[in-house]
Amino acid sequence: MRVGITGHMDLTEPTAARVRAHIDEFLSGLGHDLTGVTCLAFGADQIFARSVLDLGGDFEVLLPAADYRDQRVWTEHLPVFDDLLARASNVEVLPFAESGPEAYAAANERMLRDLDALLAVWDGEPAAVPGGTADAVGAAKRLRVPVTVIWPDGSRRGP
Repeated sequence: MRVGITGHMDLTEPTAARVRAHIDEFLSGLGHDLTGVTCLAFGADQIFARSVLDLGGDFEVLLPAADYRDQRVWTEHLPVFDDLLARASNVEVLPFAESGPEAYAAANERMLRDLDALLAVWDGEPAAVPGGTADAVGAAKRLRVPVTVIWPDGSRRGP
């Protein structure tokens, strides 16, 4: 089963812990033939990647643009990003030189082409920029990819 992730980057620590528990529960019910698909952004994407690995699955990384690591991953997050990237079963970089809304929207569309389901760590709010979580959920619905929204009670976004 191929499951993708979309979600917020700015989860509070308590929210991240609750989200991880919900992702673990969802994924553990899918059996052993699990492949995750992620852009490996900080927050929901990296929580998902760790969960997939811990449950014995593998994951593929879809980077929106050639400059994604250097321009979009904060210096303090590079060690975790690089570790997870090295553990991916496959890495695909979309043909965009620069990260931005167009590249993110294209990454969403590319990811959704081959999924059986999408997890969305989403507060239900509209996307602040094109290609955000809300747009990925909307694209999944248009493409008839089943979406499971994870936003546990008491969840918050913030620093």
